[in-house]
Amino acid sequence: MPRRPRDPGVPTSPTEYFGTELRAYREAAGMSRPQLADKLGYTPQWIGQLEAGKSSPSEEFAKDCDTFFTTNGTFHRIWEWIRDVDRLQVLPPGFPDFIAREAEATVMHVFETMVITGLFQTRQYAYEVLKTGRAPEEVDKLVATRMERQGIMAREVPPHVVAIFDEGAVRRPIGAPEVMREQVRHLIELAALPNVTMQIVPFETGSYAGLPGAFTVMGFERDPDVVHVGGYLGTQLFEHPDVVRTYALQFDLIRGAAMSVDHSLALLHAILE
Repeated sequence: MPRRPRDPGVPTSPTEYFGTELRAYREAAGMSRPQLADKLGYTPQWIGQLEAGKSSPSEEFAKDCDTFFTTNGTFHRIWEWIRDVDRLQVLPPGFPDFIAREAEATVMHVFETMVITGLFQTRQYAYEVLKTGRAPEEVDKLVATRMERQGIMAREVPPHVVAIFDEGAVRRPIGAPEVMREQVRHLIELAALPNVTMQIVPFETGSYAGLPGAFTVMGFERDPDVVHVGGYLGTQLFEHPDVVRTYALQFDLIRGAAMSVDHSLALLHAILE
């Protein structure tokens, strides 16, 4: 069966929708592209690219349009939509679902073996972790998403996070020495929060239950617990009760191999020095 041709007048993306709205407001104002370009301080070619949906607007341009057309934030809201969609497109498969569940969690049991968990990363540390094999603009989008995720820690009622790190995760040099110093200082500050419990499994432990890899168990006020497991090609959420119980048991075993909270904090201070 032949594919139905797309109606060229129907936007298929937030960028095209922005262009459609821009053209509609311009024509309603009885202005040509050169006239609008002159008023806003841009080129007619740029206006044409935007109206055709071939270029994404900047935040500054969206605000300029709202001011000029007195739209009460319409163009800026579309720009935010474009930004959010762009960020989701660079996330690995399954990760948007994890972000949505993470934002709803009331309790999180996090175990990391290789790096500091994304929820606790500084901006520069996150950039260093994410930059390998990616274009700079893609890395910027991923870092921005990671920083936004951390907003749950600043909520009026934040989740209680029990974070356990393998000692290798907090000692592994990521970026320049100053990047690591800033990151370890940040961990020390987080450890002082009433909703954060932080422990470290020391090198001398040898073999323990956490060797198979990192995972996060999330608990909710009403919904059943879920487990998030990351992978090279994407991430996965497990909801089956038997699987969740297995990971919860693993977390308990890992916690049994970890140092106490006080000794873990002392190790962080030692690493910082």
